[in-house]
Amino acid sequence: MFRKNAPPTPVSAPPTERVTSVLGPGINWKGNLRGSGGIRIEGTFEGEIGIKGLVVVGETGRVTCENLSANTVIIAGAVRGSITAERLEIRSSGQVWGDVTVNAFATEEGAFLRGQVRMEEQVDLKLEAADEGDTLETRPISTLPKAKEE
Repeated sequence: MFRKNAPPTPVSAPPTERVTSVLGPGINWKGNLRGSGGIRIEGTFEGEIGIKGLVVVGETGRVTCENLSANTVIIAGAVRGSITAERLEIRSSGQVWGDVTVNAFATEEGAFLRGQVRMEEQVDLKLEAADEGDTLETRPISTLPKAKEE
């Protein structure tokens, strides 16, 4: 009649599949993006991206990086650099110049890819383990510490 409930077992949070941060159109950003969450890039980004979650490059987005790593990547703009992801979608307006390593891959008619596609059963994203409270953190260039002048 009465049951004792077992304590809940801790479960690691799944990657975020929604946008939590936006780099808007007209914004030029240089640096690195690391953490967990979801980001939509509509401006210009140059640097490295390693996100446990979702990366969307919108139609006006332009990304230049050696490697973009995320659980899910959706491209409607342009990316110059290699992509490592569990799932990659290149929309009809999307353009990619670089090699791709993925578990799942989809393109729409009109999408552009110049590079090699390698599909694996399991992809190592090489993302640092994110703590449960870890979220996507970014800092504009103007807030970076200034270099010492000698």
